[in-house]
Amino acid sequence: MKLSNLLRNDRITLSFEVFPPKTNGNFENVYNAAMGVAALNPSYMSVTYGAGGSTRGNTLKIASDIQNKFDVSTIAHLTCVGATKEDIHKAIDDMKANGIENILALRGDKPKDFEGEPFKDYHYASELITEIRDYAGKDTFCIGGACYPEGHVDAINKAEDIDHLKKKVEAGCDFLTTQMFFDNNIFYNFLYRVKDKGINVPVIPGIMPITRATQVANAISMSGTNMPERFRNLVDRFGNDPEAMQQAGIAYATDQIIDLIANGVNHIHVYSMNKPEVARALQNNLSKIIK
Repeated sequence: MKLSNLLRNDRITLSFEVFPPKTNGNFENVYNAAMGVAALNPSYMSVTYGAGGSTRGNTLKIASDIQNKFDVSTIAHLTCVGATKEDIHKAIDDMKANGIENILALRGDKPKDFEGEPFKDYHYASELITEIRDYAGKDTFCIGGACYPEGHVDAINKAEDIDHLKKKVEAGCDFLTTQMFFDNNIFYNFLYRVKDKGINVPVIPGIMPITRATQVANAISMSGTNMPERFRNLVDRFGNDPEAMQQAGIAYATDQIIDLIANGVNHIHVYSMNKPEVARALQNNLSKIIK
């Protein structure tokens, strides 16, 4: 099912992201974790994609099996990094052959171990979205894009970042999913700013339950996201106790999601980090809210 159809209604949705292994040696463990999340019957699932197609086969295997085995719609990632026009056309053909109807089109960031020019035929997500529409046909895929409530790390300022975001939507982006954030007020402010720019597609908040203290540094380095004092206190208090940190991180994410839903945000996407137990705990905490 195309996600554009799902996102049109007012029913509350809770979706999860999983990522394929970088090498085939770890495929079985990651595959089983992804299937464990799918068995929870989320509204849909997102499956990430390595730079230059490095995990394309694993992405498609996981995404198609989630759909075929659990009847859960999937969205497969596609990035500009290391990709030629021929690479993108091959990826699109493979997705169509595997029954994938939804693509998250991303510029992507250059991996640390990536050699050579990271951006070949495509430098921006808007160019990739245009290519998907032109090659596959206007209505073949539902296309999503990424957005950054606190501004992309490469943007000069937030105004420039939203200008780039509008180009994605004008190119044919059907919906947007945000980078992780830990202060809902940042997201609400972002919604006002994008609507003021005439961006009217659904904007889905991305929530990451922090279940290990080491994830905090990674989140800051990846996206420059703000860590509220309340959240920092949580990490300081429980960071050295793995079980307590996981419980506290899930509770914090639950609180974020409840606040979003209470304020009329009906579609929530969770970066579950391939952890079925985290996804299950969130579902249980929200069972009466998202029924």
